[in-house]
Amino acid sequence: MSNLSKPDVPRFSVDVYQNEYLPEGGREVNAIVTVTSTGGGPATGPSAASAPDTAVVIMVDCSGSMDYPPAKMRNARQATAAAIDVLREGVSFAVVAGTHQAKEVYPGLGRLAVADATTRAQAKEALRKLSPGGGTAIGTWLRLADRLLASSDASIRHGILLTDGRNEHEEPDALRASLDACAGRFTCDARGVGTDWEVKEVTGIASALLGTADIVADPTGLAADFTGMMENVMGKELADVSLRLWTPQGAEVRFVKQVAPVVRDLTDRRTEAGPRAGDYPTGSWGDETRDYHVCVRVPDAGVGREMLAARASLVRPTRDGSADVLAQGLVRAVWTDDLAASTTINPQVAHYTGQAELAQAIQQGLELRKSGDLDGATAKLGRAVQLASRSGNEDTAKLLAKVVDVVDAVNGTVRLKAKVSAEAEKTLETRSTKTVRVKK
Repeated sequence: MSNLSKPDVPRFSVDVYQNEYLPEGGREVNAIVTVTSTGGGPATGPSAASAPDTAVVIMVDCSGSMDYPPAKMRNARQATAAAIDVLREGVSFAVVAGTHQAKEVYPGLGRLAVADATTRAQAKEALRKLSPGGGTAIGTWLRLADRLLASSDASIRHGILLTDGRNEHEEPDALRASLDACAGRFTCDARGVGTDWEVKEVTGIASALLGTADIVADPTGLAADFTGMMENVMGKELADVSLRLWTPQGAEVRFVKQVAPVVRDLTDRRTEAGPRAGDYPTGSWGDETRDYHVCVRVPDAGVGREMLAARASLVRPTRDGSADVLAQGLVRAVWTDDLAASTTINPQVAHYTGQAELAQAIQQGLELRKSGDLDGATAKLGRAVQLASRSGNEDTAKLLAKVVDVVDAVNGTVRLKAKVSAEAEKTLETRSTKTVRVKK
């Protein structure tokens, strides 16, 4: 008999890294806010001790293209079965088949099943119903997942979405409307299998719904990937956490970006949270660390003056409409006429500014390559190689080396490869936003 006692709630800490010194007339304050959550990640698997406060919907592409090759659909069934095996006792779940419409595969009737030995076995048996045929309209899959998840009282609501093709049976505006409707209601990991899907669609889903995106070029790797995704979901212990920034009179937030483990711009996701305060969504947390780049514009206070430029807090809503403050840190501004002090760039800020530029250079370089601007592509991808080398981002450097021949990594001298596989190009584009943490 498994122990179902509730694990410890994660504990949050906030560390702020910055050079607080500004020159006379300086108005822009940059800081890296490192958020760490500890003590909440339980063991995974059906017998793991945890309160069943999670609901998951798995969306499997069943469009006609999943029949080419025929093994792809079989791999998708096996991967879904492997994910189901990871579900903890008491977790609510469902499986959806996605084509030009969305259909409930298990349990059906607009509801979720509760994970136990019986329902897991039933769900895996129901996967036999997954067969390829029809088109692709991903927005309908997401809206059905939203309806199913809304039927649960679970605080952690998560989707896993697999597609192998382009969203051809739905207008881009329809998918965007579905993402807008689902944002903040559940998180979602998205995977593209094979090489015929659209990177911007898959990464756009993950970005809007605060999940992960990746490529599984070889369908035989789906089971391992689905298992890893579900284990990660089962490790989440706290949902709906926001980064709240308070700024004093006269100051304004220029941007907020998550910069590790992936680059994600949160600036436009702000919701007002009282006088001079705004919340930026961060999704669900387990045992993990994330870094955020915060840039604040402050009024000039003159040499010798100092001020609180921003207060960064991790908050979670309570039932009465207020918010629990989980941790907080302070961003400061101090004006000085010491040139050495005011011109020193904080190592963390410099590192993540470079990582954000790296992601942008890769995306722009690949776009220029597709459009036929080979000189522009060479320049951008050469800059990406230089930034990856400088920051020690070895994984990205290896992916770049499959697209360009590196002549001199330090100086960013490269030659475009004459032939690049679709897998190499898609993998680089999909993983372009993945960063490495600054070396302490």
